[in-house]
Amino acid sequence: MRPIPSPRSIAPVTRRLFAGFSLGVLCLGGLVQAQTGPIKIMVGFPPGGGTDAIARILADKLKDQLGTPVIVENKAGAGGQIAAQALKAATADGATLFLSHDHTVSILPLVVKNPGFDPARDFVAVGGFATFVNALALSGGTPAKSMAEYVAWLRDKGAGKGTVGVPAPASVPEFLVKMIGQKYKLDLQSAPYRGSAPMMGDMLGNQIAAGTGSIPDFMENHKAGKIRVVAVMGAARQASLPDVPTFAELGLTGFEDLPYYGLFAPVGTPPTTIEKISTALAKVIALPEVHERLTSMGLTVAYMTPQQLASREQAYSQTWSRIIKNSGFVAQ
Repeated sequence: MRPIPSPRSIAPVTRRLFAGFSLGVLCLGGLVQAQTGPIKIMVGFPPGGGTDAIARILADKLKDQLGTPVIVENKAGAGGQIAAQALKAATADGATLFLSHDHTVSILPLVVKNPGFDPARDFVAVGGFATFVNALALSGGTPAKSMAEYVAWLRDKGAGKGTVGVPAPASVPEFLVKMIGQKYKLDLQSAPYRGSAPMMGDMLGNQIAAGTGSIPDFMENHKAGKIRVVAVMGAARQASLPDVPTFAELGLTGFEDLPYYGLFAPVGTPPTTIEKISTALAKVIALPEVHERLTSMGLTVAYMTPQQLASREQAYSQTWSRIIKNSGFVAQ
C-alpha cells in the first residue's frame, strides 16, 4: 500500500476528514502509543439491520488480519448520532472505530443544527469498502407489484394518501419519500424508525405498506418474496436486482450519486495505525467469501483508501447540501 500522504500534499477538497491527521502521533509532547488490545467497531443502529450485519462480517475477518479481537458494539439512536458522539469522545489510539454509511457522517450535519460532532474536526477516514443504493420496497400485504401499481393503489385506496417507513428521520430515504410524493402528486407521510430492523419488522407484519432504505436492509426479504423492491436509486440498475428500474427510469432524477460505507476513527489516531487497519480492511473485502456475502446483500464492493473515502464524503455532502436546500428543509 502506498504511504498515506500528509494533509498538505492533498487537495483542499480531500483535506476535510484529514484535519489533524499528521498531529495524531503527538500528544502532550510525547508519542501516542499504538493500541494493542481489542478493537471495537461501533454501529449506530440496532442489531439485526443491514449495517449491523455488515459490521459483523467484517469484524470476524479483521480479527485474523489484525491479530487481535474485533468486537461490534451497537450504539443505536438518532440515526447514528449517539455512536458518532461516542467516537468523538473516544481515545485516539485505534481501539475504537465507527462503521457508518452516508447518513451519519454526511447527512446528519446538514439536517441537525447541533449534532454534537463535526466530521471535519472530529473524525479521520480509515477506509471505504462499498457503495450501495437506497430503494422503495412494498410490504407483502400490499397488492401492488410495481411503482405504477403502488401509485394507482394509493389513489384508489386512500385518495392518494399513504405512510412510508424510513430508517431515520431527516435521512436520504425520507427525502426520497418527499420527492416521490411530489412527483406523483401523492400525500405521503414518513414514519421514522430507529433503524431498519424495527421498520422491517413492521413491514413484515404489514403494519406499514411501504418502506424506504438501503438495499442491504431489503435484499434478504426481497429474495424470500416477503417484500418487493420496486425502484432503486443510482444511474443504472443493480446487478442483484436486474428487473427493478431506477428512479431515473421512472422520471425521478437527482438520486444518482451513490451513498457509501466506510470506517472512521477519532481524529488524532496515529497514521501508522490508520494505515494498518485500512490495509487489513482492503485484504478482508478481497476475500472471496466476504466479497460474495457483501455482494449478495446488494453492495458494490470496492476498496477506498483513506484519501479516497475523505474525498467521497466531501463530494457527497456537497451534493446533498444542494438537494436539502432545494427541498426547503430547515435544520432542526
